[in-house]
Order: sequence, then C-alpha cells, then structure tokens
Amino acid sequence: MQNKITNIVIIGGGTAGWITAGILAAEHNADNGHLAPKPKLNITLIESPDVATIGVGEGTWPSMRSTLQKIGISETEFMIKCDASFKQGSCFNQWQTSALDSNSGLHQYIHPFSLPAGEPQFNIAPYWLPHQQQVSFADAVGQQNAICGQHLAPKQIGTPEFSFINNYGYHLNAAKFSQLLQSHCIEKLAINHIQDHVTKVNQVADVNYHLNSNDICSVSTTNHGDIQGDLFIDCTGTSALLIGQTLNVPFICKKQQLFNDSAIALQLPYDNAQQDIASCTHSTAQTHGWIWDIGLPTRSGIGHVYSSSHTSEQQASDQLLAYAKNKQPNINLNNLSVKKLSIAPGHRQVCWQNNCVAIGMASGFIEPLEASALALIEWTAKTVAQQLPDNRQVMDTIANRVNQQFTLHWQQIVEFLKLHYVVSNRADSDYWHDHRETNTIPDNLQYLLELWRYQVPSQQDILYKEALFPAASYQFVLYGMGFNTQQYSHLKPSNIKQAQQLFTENLQRTQAMLKVLPSNRALLNQIAKQGFSTI
Repeated sequence: MQNKITNIVIIGGGTAGWITAGILAAEHNADNGHLAPKPKLNITLIESPDVATIGVGEGTWPSMRSTLQKIGISETEFMIKCDASFKQGSCFNQWQTSALDSNSGLHQYIHPFSLPAGEPQFNIAPYWLPHQQQVSFADAVGQQNAICGQHLAPKQIGTPEFSFINNYGYHLNAAKFSQLLQSHCIEKLAINHIQDHVTKVNQVADVNYHLNSNDICSVSTTNHGDIQGDLFIDCTGTSALLIGQTLNVPFICKKQQLFNDSAIALQLPYDNAQQDIASCTHSTAQTHGWIWDIGLPTRSGIGHVYSSSHTSEQQASDQLLAYAKNKQPNINLNNLSVKKLSIAPGHRQVCWQNNCVAIGMASGFIEPLEASALALIEWTAKTVAQQLPDNRQVMDTIANRVNQQFTLHWQQIVEFLKLHYVVSNRADSDYWHDHRETNTIPDNLQYLLELWRYQVPSQQDILYKEALFPAASYQFVLYGMGFNTQQYSHLKPSNIKQAQQLFTENLQRTQAMLKVLPSNRALLNQIAKQGFSTI
C-alpha cells in the first residue's frame, strides 16, 4: 500500500512559513483562486505566539509578483497593507574609490531588474566595450539607472496589477507582510493555524512503521497535544528545530568566503511626509561592511552589515548613526531604537532530509546583499509545491533532485555576492584586503574572473538551469565596478548595426520614460486613492 502525502505540517510562521503555506494551498487546494470543495492537502501551520517578525524593512525580487498572484493577494491590497513601495534593482554606492560618478562625485552603479536591451537573444555587452568611456553599461543598455536616479516608478496607475513598464519587485514592511499573508492564508486558503509552543519532535523508531526510520511522525505541543504529519516544513529560522536539531543535517559555514556575521538595524522616519522614495535598494560600502537603505512610504529601513572580526559593534553603530544623521539631519538620534542581529553565514548541506524540508533561514542565510533570502524562500516553496511527492516511496528521489538544485543555488549565491567584494578596489581597511585574498575566493569564481578578462559574461558561463542570477547580473556588477574586459577584435558588421540600433532605441525609450512615468511617491498616493486595475 502506498502512503499518500496529504498532511503537511509547517513549523514556524513569519514570511517563510506563510509564503510556503500559501503556495502549497494555491497549488493543490485551489483552482483559479477558488478553494476546492475537498482540498487535496490538509495544511497546518504551528507558530509560537512569542516570536515576532523583525520588521526593519525588506526587499524582494520581481518573482514576488507571481507569488502574490498565485496565492491570490491583489497588488493594491498588498501595497497598502504592507507599506510597500517599488524596487527596480540595487544601487551600489562607494564600492570603488575611483571612477567618480558625475552627479554625486562618488562612485555609484546599479544592478537593475530589467535585462539589457536585446537579451536574452542578443548579448549586447561586447558592442558596448568600445564605448565604455562615454557611457555606463547600465545607461547604454537600459532605462532603470536614469529612472531610479529621479525616484520614478516602474509603471503608471493605468498599468494593470502586476504588469510593468520596467521590471520591478518591492520594498515592504516585513512584519506587516507576514500579517497579511497570515490572514489571507487562514481566511481564503483554509490553512489550519495553531499558536503554541513545540515541546518535542517525535521520530519514527520502528522500521516497520509506514514512514521511514528517523522520519518525523509528529510534534508535541504545550496545549494541542501531538500534531501528526506526512511532510514537515521547517521554518523555525536559525534555530533549525527540525532540519538541524532533530535530523542533524550538517551546517556548511561560509564565513571564510563572506565575512559579515553581524548587523545593526533601525527604522528612520522621514523629515517630510512627501519626501522622495528611492526606487532601488541602496547599498553603501563602509570600512568594514556596508549599509542597506530601503525606502518605504513613511520611513526608511536602514542597517549596517559588518564583520565582527574586523570591527567593533560600537564602531559599526557609530557609522550607521552618522549615515542616519546625514540622511535626515533633523532626526534626534536618541529617539532611534537599534536592533542587533547575528548572522551565521552558511547553509545546510541539504534542504530536504527524510520527510522534512527546511525553508528560509532554517536552510541557510549568507547576508542581505542582493536580497536573495526571500527569492530563495519563494523558489523552495514553489519547488516543493510543484514536485510534491504523491507518496513516501518516491519522496527520497524527489528530495535528491531538489537538493542538487539547492546546492547549486547556494554555490551561485556565494560566488555572486563574493564578486562584489573581489572586484572592489577599496583599500581603507583589512576587511577589503582580506576579501581579495585568493584563498577566500571560490575556485569557480576565480576561473570566471580570468575568463571575463577576455570575453564578456554570457549564459554559457552559467552551468545550470534555473540559475538565480543570469549572465546579465554579472555584467551589471562587473562593468558597474569598472572591470576591464579586452575588446573584441572581430565583430560582425550586421551585429554591430543591430547593437547600435538597440543603443539608439534604448536612449529614445529612456527619454520617453523620464517624461511619462510618475514618481514613486506620486504613484503610491494614487494607489491609495483608487488602486490598480485588475488584469
């Protein structure tokens, strides 16, 4: 007899838990937004009533639009209830000490969400190289550097929900987002919600039992007894109650490659209620780390990520408060509440062990650079939902496939984040020098950096399908940082003509977008009054 997978138990709420619950329910228990009369899965989420979400502000990728659509949350409701704003990429400030930006006098570049002109069919980067002294790569191949420079939105009020003129994700209040997900999943997707403490995780000892030996069969709670399940999802954060403490899946530390292990964060109110809202996440390099700056409608969420091996908490705090004072000169620093966060940079060896899947920080976390955390939550939840095994007999086969992809994702995340530090020429501390030490750079990244001295990044350099970062992402970072690739000696005249046409069209489109797109603030005000039209 085959044992069907019908009872899913999620331990832990927050963004990871509720996104997972919503995606599983939408995939298996709903059709076109309507809950089935007899749902296939019974989904229970257990969370402690004492654990609060860290609401310092958070950034998403464009993938969040499809996630919201899938689970049935309207974009208008999301924007209003989560204090959300639009994010069109990440802007990096002062990661180099040369190549001054013409406007601010400091080095700055953007990694936008929209692909370069011509992508994915045509790689335009080789044709930009001869013009790199005249125009930045981001300006030559896209509009979002100019758009973000003027705090403009990626769409207009008449653009339907989730549609776009320029690709975008969101900035949001993490605590409010978790609250919206929770209420939606309970009220619209029939998720069973239990607020209680898990006191024990119970495993199978009898190999003759219908589950495999060492599988989790239930969790014991303070007030609700034992909750049984066929598949358990670990969303317990860094405590990793199931995947780590119970199943003992090894943790792979990445501190030798990426040093940041601490952060301090605060919420910074605006001086002016109608202050411009940034259209990208700002990442500003410091002597021993960097500061994130996420613009929400009423405030910024800012934080300093740093290496405790290279600086003290006091010095990091002083730099963050100086940044806050420079940004909002009228702010009273004594009124700000600073949160201290610890980071264990690394990930589990696998995310799926026995009948348990770890999602979110339970599976790993490196640092918030490039905001990959939520994107990886989405990927894991969608992958589990789409590949959910019909029965326990095939679960291990599916788990192996998912774990292979999981490992590749983490390898790429580590390499891509490390790239930002390796190509920096900052020399104001040991922190930056140490990042360029060869023994801290992954072998594959060393190979790619040597390759890219002679040819531009291409999709052939990305050795697996469904990669989180396409070749274009490497192009934006490398050429934003002034990396030198040898110019090509032979380019087809027809391709040169095609590239020139794309450059011209991009310039024209940029000029047009600057005239018609509203500011981020103006569009958010319009959404609050009338909302987007639905698709």
